[in-house]
Amino acid sequence: SAELPLHFRTGSFLPNLSRDCKEGRLITPLQTLPHEKQRYRVIIRKKEQRKKMKFQLSTLSLLSLLSTVVDGCTVFIAGKDATIDGSVLVSHSNDGEFTTDPRLVKVPAADYAPNSQRPIYFSPEEYPRYVGTERNVPEYFPKEGQKSFEPIGYIPQVSHTYAYLEQTYGAINEKQVAIGESTCSGVFGAVPLGHPDGTALLSIDELSKIAMERASTARSAVEIMGALAEEYGFYGAGSFEGTAESLGVTDTNEAYIFHILPDPTGKSAIWTAQRVPDHHFAVLANIFVIREVDPSDTDNFLMSKSVHDVAMDKGWWDPNDGKLLDFTGIYSDGESSHKFYNGRRMWRSYDLVAPSLSLPYDYEDLKIYSPYPVSLEPEYKLSVYNLTTMHRD
Repeated sequence: SAELPLHFRTGSFLPNLSRDCKEGRLITPLQTLPHEKQRYRVIIRKKEQRKKMKFQLSTLSLLSLLSTVVDGCTVFIAGKDATIDGSVLVSHSNDGEFTTDPRLVKVPAADYAPNSQRPIYFSPEEYPRYVGTERNVPEYFPKEGQKSFEPIGYIPQVSHTYAYLEQTYGAINEKQVAIGESTCSGVFGAVPLGHPDGTALLSIDELSKIAMERASTARSAVEIMGALAEEYGFYGAGSFEGTAESLGVTDTNEAYIFHILPDPTGKSAIWTAQRVPDHHFAVLANIFVIREVDPSDTDNFLMSKSVHDVAMDKGWWDPNDGKLLDFTGIYSDGESSHKFYNGRRMWRSYDLVAPSLSLPYDYEDLKIYSPYPVSLEPEYKLSVYNLTTMHRD
């Protein structure tokens, strides 16, 4: 039960993990710290400005080393009316074992001349995730024996990019847009450019970083990532968990669930996003969760045209049936490793926040059936303590 230090600063920050968050400050003792390590991030949105933070973020971000072995990337999302102080919460546990690059770095804001190009790099999903000087991050400068990464392609650069924090994925920017990530199975895969038979330029790593650079709201982050993936192609990590991705995307006001996978050509993408109601809680556990998508409900759904076009071309969905398209039912490839790998995390999380619902802990096929909702209303207001406790559960 030894105390673990917190080595993370954005300007001034809290020195250790022996306290929890209430009203933006860590004050409650942690209960236990077993010997194995877990890595996860919890991002707490605060409306008031914090003068001590270099970013002038009205946000508190925790990167913590906690103690239970992580067997999957799990994301929790809580809307502003589901939390004790009106914050929007998003978290991310990382199952990268001991090969994922653990560094948390600050990428500075930058200005660019007209017609500049942004280089895109292959995402190795291990240390080092990037080597070079182009991003002006000293932690990435070449060390002895290292060579700078070569781009696999380029996209047009914008005139100004925001400052942000990143790990393997973009974490949070100066506008308080934040992301939690969970790899998913998908029915299509793609190969990155620069590899034999490569067709796709963008990974979720690069998409999330570009979103941090360019987006001032969660909705705009979704739109930016979706549009770029459609134009330049998307490839997944290709791990045992799958070739697709799911993100929790938040700002100080709202939250979205974002799903993406390659299209059948490997040169574009299929994606959708659903807004999480302000009074709801959601969990992403390495599997798609968005079900019926309604293109007419533009307040709550965003999606690529390919969502419906591909399903119709494959004979998987017929608009004449009068039913909305089931995104998970059509585009998920099911649970990643075995029954319960994904669903048991979903059940436990929802059972902790809404126990009176008595959601079933057993189920048949998680892809075909819907034993758990996309999101639900918790039976009590949530804090960062609740999210960290659920990650350790």
